[in-house]
Amino acid sequence: MLRSLSKRLRPERAVALGLLAVLMALRVLDPAPVEILRLKMFDVMQQAFPRQPAAERPVVIVDIDEDSIKENGQWPWPRTLIARLVDRLAEAKAKAVAFDVLFSETDRLSGPALATALVEADADTRAKLARLPSGEARLAEAMRAVPTIVGASGYDKPLGLPGGAKPGAIVRAGAAPEPFLETYPGLLRSRKELEAAAAGIGLITVRPERDGIVRRVPTVLLTEGQLLATLDLELLRVGQGSGQPIIVRADGAGLHSVGVAGRNLLTDRNGQIWVNYSPHDPARYVRADDVLTGKAGADKLAGKLVLVGSSAVTLFDLRTTPLDRVIPGVEIHAQVIENILAGTLLSRPNTAIAVELAVLAGLGLLIVLLVPILGALPILVMGAAVSAALSAATWYLYTRELVLLDLSYPLLASLLVYTVLTFFNYWREEAQREQMRGTFSRYVSPDLVEILVREPDRVKLGGETREISVLFSDVRGFTTISEAFKADPQGLVAFMNGMLTPLTNAILEANGTVDKYMGDAILAFWNAPLDDPDHAGKACLAALDMMKRIAAYNASRKAEAESSGQRFLPVDIGIGINTGRCVVGNFGTEMRFDYSVLGDSVNIASRLEAITKAYGIGILVGSETAAKARGHVALLPVDRVRVKGKTEPETIFAVAGPAAVAAQDWYKGLQSAIARLQEAYTAGDWPRAVSALADCRTADTQGVTGKLFALYQERLDALMALPGLPEGWDGVYTLATKEG
Repeated sequence: MLRSLSKRLRPERAVALGLLAVLMALRVLDPAPVEILRLKMFDVMQQAFPRQPAAERPVVIVDIDEDSIKENGQWPWPRTLIARLVDRLAEAKAKAVAFDVLFSETDRLSGPALATALVEADADTRAKLARLPSGEARLAEAMRAVPTIVGASGYDKPLGLPGGAKPGAIVRAGAAPEPFLETYPGLLRSRKELEAAAAGIGLITVRPERDGIVRRVPTVLLTEGQLLATLDLELLRVGQGSGQPIIVRADGAGLHSVGVAGRNLLTDRNGQIWVNYSPHDPARYVRADDVLTGKAGADKLAGKLVLVGSSAVTLFDLRTTPLDRVIPGVEIHAQVIENILAGTLLSRPNTAIAVELAVLAGLGLLIVLLVPILGALPILVMGAAVSAALSAATWYLYTRELVLLDLSYPLLASLLVYTVLTFFNYWREEAQREQMRGTFSRYVSPDLVEILVREPDRVKLGGETREISVLFSDVRGFTTISEAFKADPQGLVAFMNGMLTPLTNAILEANGTVDKYMGDAILAFWNAPLDDPDHAGKACLAALDMMKRIAAYNASRKAEAESSGQRFLPVDIGIGINTGRCVVGNFGTEMRFDYSVLGDSVNIASRLEAITKAYGIGILVGSETAAKARGHVALLPVDRVRVKGKTEPETIFAVAGPAAVAAQDWYKGLQSAIARLQEAYTAGDWPRAVSALADCRTADTQGVTGKLFALYQERLDALMALPGLPEGWDGVYTLATKEG
């Protein structure tokens, strides 16, 4: 039977069935590209049919905007001023108030705090200040006049702060929800006096999807072992639900719903809900200053649920949604509440993936069965009709039932199966032709100019993969320099040309190729279009030459500035060099293109340049460059780091000078001391590392290590304060930002 089946199952069908199985497995595994495709499809649905909010809005946002900060002073405001704001909201008959801000620290502007801080004030003044009520006490008093929810935030490590949700705020129904909830080890809380006076405590934490867009929000999270509702649900519980508890319903597969204020919200297994957004609307907002001055009163606030948050750019609470590139985070809370009260939340049933897989399996099997019988063209027409029908069903479910079903992946995967099946024979013929093209992969590209002269047909889009040494240089503090030329744009152009010319000459004289100028930055590479076995060494030597030329340029400019009585701003550059496999060739269109390089090594070179400032070292190179440049330059190991955007650690080196420097005694002593330091540091032997660090400082008589040893000192101080070695210690330092 199996033999008979194998005879019937022609190779193209076997390949198509195998591909179908792989595509179905890929959907089950749901890697990032597949997930992003699905999420982007959901975004298209929202953008095509955004939610239309009700004319009578249940939620008002009191906005601590830039103008309010300008009128009332920088943030954080005194708690007495916040108390006045709450007083005005109470007078305006707001139903309930929730703060999308944290009050985690003591009010530094209250009377008792000032009495402690103003040590030079006379004793009588300090005594009077000490007798004043604290800002927390004044705000707590105001909060008792109107139901108020204070914010809390999840934290990535335990803080050990006592307390949790208000007693009776959350109850469980069914299985324990804890294993499925988004979890934070710690909880950053508001002051205990304020939490005691508050009617509720709500989490303001919102975590976007992997592409930075907020589509789903949690309803309940697990923090320090306790359940805590989000700010929006807590505001509904207090303001609409008469304080009745939030009900978390779960079974063995996870959460399936959350009840609040008499409404049942369908959730995913992790307790998240899909937000049905409407476009950003300023009508949701009233300025905090207008509330304080009485311009916004009961006419706008009476009977409303009030969220207090900020749209100020300086407070960094800005988010991205499927409809808006930037909106204040507090508006997401407002839209969630609007969704819940209007019953317009989107849902994605737990059975959605089964439906999508069934559609994929059905379409794929039909294609495998019918293409050899009916031919490609009829199946293509039938496929277009089926695709139109499925797309219409998807849009119907979204617009009428608010259900998110993704059929983009089944359709695209089926199209791929169709393509493979239809062009299988063409593929076999192309495989034969590919053997003849094998010599092209061994083709050594001549000089780019000669290609243009002798083989103009070769200048088309495309390229080749080869090992490239990439150099990225950038001017530190260029904004400050450019501001000095604000009134003299021609002077800025002359300055840029005067700076870039010697740097470019250093690259060209070392047989490098200048890829592009990006403002004050230069991207260059070696080993293309001509082969150059010493490409890494020449890149490092070019970097040293660039440093010399920029020093000469600074000396010339300084002399000119002194003679003319003008201000002199020195130019300081950082250079990063990395070696690796890249694609190099002509990129662009047939009308305009550039000979350029693309690849991960370009990104790493940029990262290395960015962290030169943190280390105070002019030239940093990657480990591959260092390995290939030995014998051309003197190198010193600097650190093992994880650069932003990379997961694997990278050993980075400083270029201390040309190869002759390696024979000098100071270099040998410094190299040996650094080796001892890094050996002890990696082994977690702090006393030996401290001793080696002192030797390093003594050995660096030429000052080539910049801030390196100061950075090691800071790390050692922090590490020695710990009770033991950090878990998983490997001596690799993770840079917090791109700049270190």
